[in-house]
Amino acid sequence: MTLEQEQRDAVLAEAATWIGTKHHNGARIKGVGVDCGQFPIAVYTACGLMADPKPERYPHDFHLHRDREWYKELADAAGKRIDGNPKPGDFALYKIGRIYSHGAIVVKWPQIIHAYIGVGVIYDLGNQGHLTDRDVIFYTLWG
Repeated sequence: MTLEQEQRDAVLAEAATWIGTKHHNGARIKGVGVDCGQFPIAVYTACGLMADPKPERYPHDFHLHRDREWYKELADAAGKRIDGNPKPGDFALYKIGRIYSHGAIVVKWPQIIHAYIGVGVIYDLGNQGHLTDRDVIFYTLWG
């Protein structure tokens, strides 16, 4: 097994330990509360794949009234954008509202793990339900 495959497996294993954590805006405490921005950061930092960026505080509805693409800026700095065909452990960033504002970790596309408001951290399909027809861009931390 390659180092990359071991790291991708570690990301999925760590992400799975967050399943059931409640959604709480701006929080990052496994088993207590996390949002869709903090969740991927927590997973990738726990696996040693990125430095902890400590994003600025943000309101739960920032995507409705802000123009700054801070989440996309963070993704651009941490990873490399890829065209479609994401692999397990890659990052999906969705445009919701005015900006790219919802993040998820790819399990095996279209399956994702993400923190969803009112639900918490769950396995989901990244191309159905509330994510149907959303603009999505993918990033990888490898290669």
